[in-house]
Amino acid sequence: MNELNRRQFLAGSGALLVACCIPARAGAAVKAGGQAAVLNAWIRIGSDGWATLFATHPEIGQGVKTALPMILAEELDMPWERVRVEQAPVNGAIFGRQVAGGSTSVQMAWAPLRKAGATARALLVAAAAKTWSTDAAGLSTRAGRVMNDATGASLSYGDLAALAATLPVPEHAPLKNPAAFRLLGSRIGGVDNRSIVTGKPLFGIDQTVPGMMYATYTKAPANGGTIQSANLDQVRALPGVRDAFILKARGAPSALREGVAVIADSTWSALKAKRALEIQWDLSAASVDDWKVLRETSMEIARTPGGEILHDDGNVDAAFSAAKQVVRGTYVYPFLAHASLEPQNCTAWVRGGGAEIWAPSQLPAIGAKLAAETCGLDLQKVVMHQTRVGGAFGRRLVNDYVVEAVAISQRAGVPVKLQWTREDDFANDFYRPGGVHGLAAALDADGRLSGWNNHFVTVSNDGKAADCWAALDSGLMPQHLVANFRVRQTLRKISIPTGAWRAPGSNALAFVANCFLHEVSTAAARDHLEFLLELMGAPRQLPGANGDVGMHTGRASAVIAEVGRRANWGKKLPAGRAQGLAFYYSHSGYFAEITEVEVLTERRIKVHSVHVVGDVGPIVNLSMAEHQVVGSVTDGLSAMLGQQATFTRGTINETNFHNYQVLRMPHAPPVDVYFIRSNNPPTGLGEPALPPVAPAICNAIFSASAQRIRELPLSLSGYSV
Repeated sequence: MNELNRRQFLAGSGALLVACCIPARAGAAVKAGGQAAVLNAWIRIGSDGWATLFATHPEIGQGVKTALPMILAEELDMPWERVRVEQAPVNGAIFGRQVAGGSTSVQMAWAPLRKAGATARALLVAAAAKTWSTDAAGLSTRAGRVMNDATGASLSYGDLAALAATLPVPEHAPLKNPAAFRLLGSRIGGVDNRSIVTGKPLFGIDQTVPGMMYATYTKAPANGGTIQSANLDQVRALPGVRDAFILKARGAPSALREGVAVIADSTWSALKAKRALEIQWDLSAASVDDWKVLRETSMEIARTPGGEILHDDGNVDAAFSAAKQVVRGTYVYPFLAHASLEPQNCTAWVRGGGAEIWAPSQLPAIGAKLAAETCGLDLQKVVMHQTRVGGAFGRRLVNDYVVEAVAISQRAGVPVKLQWTREDDFANDFYRPGGVHGLAAALDADGRLSGWNNHFVTVSNDGKAADCWAALDSGLMPQHLVANFRVRQTLRKISIPTGAWRAPGSNALAFVANCFLHEVSTAAARDHLEFLLELMGAPRQLPGANGDVGMHTGRASAVIAEVGRRANWGKKLPAGRAQGLAFYYSHSGYFAEITEVEVLTERRIKVHSVHVVGDVGPIVNLSMAEHQVVGSVTDGLSAMLGQQATFTRGTINETNFHNYQVLRMPHAPPVDVYFIRSNNPPTGLGEPALPPVAPAICNAIFSASAQRIRELPLSLSGYSV
């Protein structure tokens, strides 16, 4: 390869390969046709007329492995039935940052992938023009063919690929007019659907390698615990067990915690041996955190005027002094576990000064780096294979299971598949942190919101608020919508590990903001939809933070008004039944939701319907877009009903689905999904539809029963479905 330049190599291969360049990406320069570029996405068109895309981002169920190729196929004018998709190797030097999280995949790749598709199409047209000795301006493309508009002749992309690969790459290939899109916005099934339903080994838990052993890893019940003794000899003597040993902690909790590894010749033998372990733990330096105590003391603190001021806009004190009415409330939400369908797992083989890893990770490059550091390996000798992920929701942004697998393999000298149990998953999560908000709102003589004060009491592992509260950097709704706005923060030190959970920050802050805004509109005797539209005011761009452009009030008002129309807001309903409305701007997505809820006897509720209106710009794959919204609503409803991760002396009390309830199918409501297809740049859909559902349901419960819900989950107030 060093003796051929890229153009010569591709010309000899009879294929056209287009590299898509994404600016401002980390990675080494790759020589391509005499130019240096950081490569991220690739289109390959072979002589058979098929187009292939290397999908660079992890597929965690969000549909990115299908959506990104659709963008390319659209600009290529390529029929979808002649597109292949392959998972790219984990290689930051070529593909840049390969990550799934934050609903960013389509947002980041939209413009570069369109450019890559358009460039490939322009090369194919140029090749046809050269073949026919005609002007390219008289040619067009459709369904994988270049058409001569004057003669009616046509050539397939496969016929033209080899010649196209020898032509100069145009710098500014024209993009399609969105009005001419044929594929984008349609419903397309996932590229892996057939493989999934026929049991192909796509997921991390499916992987096998020759000579592989099966491993479990048992850690202290409280973070920070160490081992005094363990019955290793007895465990080693059990049928099918090959070895059992202790591994000492290395680095932070996201690296390797101290524990006992068991290696066996089958998963069943390893799990039976794990249950037979008798470990004496030293918990003298372990976490002693207690959620009940933390909750009660945090509620007391939230009602005080202390804390560090994060935002102080206008003159809050003057607004409250002049207020006609002041509304107060204290809101609480719990820690949450991720509870993804596929428990953590990883297959690893450390040998010859290197490692090969098969992992269902959201951050595979970071997993490879941690593996190298844990085992003292050269990072260049660590090969990470990205598998499909059976649910993540932020949990697999942390690669602790990867670190455990490589450490066990290195010690054992054999390839191992590490498999966590469901109980391991609950006990060793990086939890969505709980929090308490002490709120006050000022209303003027006209019933308008004139002041807002929020004392946020939350937790910290390192002297800073948990990363998932980054949304506070741009305030908490309704900042920038009310002139006098203050947020203060008090941190409580804990040892329980915390991390991102689906729609980080927004998943909890939307509940607080929307429910308290409903309290305010109720106190002012205002219709809540009209109150929210008045709060948004004239269409304008609000300030953003953390790379987000900030909310546009016109787009927000549009989804609020549209969901009101679709749900027939304010319609007459039977006694005990009411509508609830909530809106939130999350992960650059605008979502408004109206629920219709009936409060039955013995505080049972029935959610009759959920209407969702969203604006995330153009829709790439309507099928997966709808699925993401319905899944978000279902996930949010499931969490708000009965889920909480509580802890006593640092030990998580919820151990499996029997005491961490998930929504059952008979209770899943019908969800109506509608998208306002604006011309704004597209943003993601994996997260922003989740935050409004909990407050929309809580507001409906109040309207139906006059009981205000200020703490989640609903089960704490005696509610069930």
